[in-house]
Amino acid sequence: MPKKFNTTVLVAPLDWGIGHATRCIPIINQLLHSNCRVIIAAEGLQKHLLQLEFPHLQILPLMGYRITYSTNKRLLPLKIILQLPKVFKAIRNERKWLRNAITEFGINVVISDNRYGLQDSRVKCVIITHQLTIKAPLAIIERVMQSINYSFIKMFDYCWVPDEKGETNLAGILSHPKKLPTIPVQYLGALSRLNTKKASETKYDLLCIISGPEPQRSLLENKLLKNLEQYNGRVLFIRGLPGSRRVIPSFKDLTIVNHLPAAELEKAFNESTYVISRTGYTTVMDLCKLQKKAILIPTPGQTEQEYLAKHLYKQQWCLYYQQDKFSLNEALKKAETFPFKIPPFTMDSYKEIVDELVNSLHRAEVDVTTFAIK
Repeated sequence: MPKKFNTTVLVAPLDWGIGHATRCIPIINQLLHSNCRVIIAAEGLQKHLLQLEFPHLQILPLMGYRITYSTNKRLLPLKIILQLPKVFKAIRNERKWLRNAITEFGINVVISDNRYGLQDSRVKCVIITHQLTIKAPLAIIERVMQSINYSFIKMFDYCWVPDEKGETNLAGILSHPKKLPTIPVQYLGALSRLNTKKASETKYDLLCIISGPEPQRSLLENKLLKNLEQYNGRVLFIRGLPGSRRVIPSFKDLTIVNHLPAAELEKAFNESTYVISRTGYTTVMDLCKLQKKAILIPTPGQTEQEYLAKHLYKQQWCLYYQQDKFSLNEALKKAETFPFKIPPFTMDSYKEIVDELVNSLHRAEVDVTTFAIK
């Protein structure tokens, strides 16, 4: 049996949709496999999702950034800018919270998914992000945003990028900028909590997965449900609301659920012909892992998702439609002749990187113990 070391790892995902939480799941599993004690920090939907996946782990309450979106895509950049003071305040609160948490819970390592205040010089700190380039409407704003982004990233010990290292990658310039941060940057490979593509009997013609901040999540949900009223195929509709008690009644061959845990979601992917979803990066990684034919609808005004949808479409990995122009009949007709040339990805590079970090801490622990004995 492997020796049990005293490494305690805090894992904290951003509360911007549930994708940051779901892509932490394989990281957490690998940490547990390496005999680490894992503590999670989250609130809201992220907390509910991770409680379902890891009911035995301790979850500490940590307030998120609580970003809200505009119903008008043209106003979204302005609304995000107006919320920056709230974001910077949340970052300051994170730093104070982490100082106390390290002392109280004996934390040795912090793995933060896009939470920029979770850094402390007393312990090893990792930032996970696929957005080394933050897309903006103007190039000058993009350069300023990257400079601010890098100023926060450089305070960490490592930057982990959930994407493939080479030219064949998922996020394009988002994860492969011309200039990297000054700290060590390690590419985890594409991350997915799901396992692999399996030959399954087709149960659903469509799998619809809704996610992301409000009000855009609900706007897309209502649009798709309206389109589905005239659709005769079999549909599984996942609302992306773990922990929600509100139930929308199913109709015809439409099954509606608030959330599915990883194993059931993987089964639903494998049993579906087409997937309709946002262009959330975690969803994209899941789609590539299971080689699914997808129709993506980027969140209006969210430049990252809009860029990602166009990037994947150019490579013929997926179809995409703008939300205001989406028609289910038109999308499905086009999907019938679209090539969907999705390359295979192994998606397990992260295991070696996680183990490398844990082993370096174990070696340091042994060295300290040996020195104390001498």
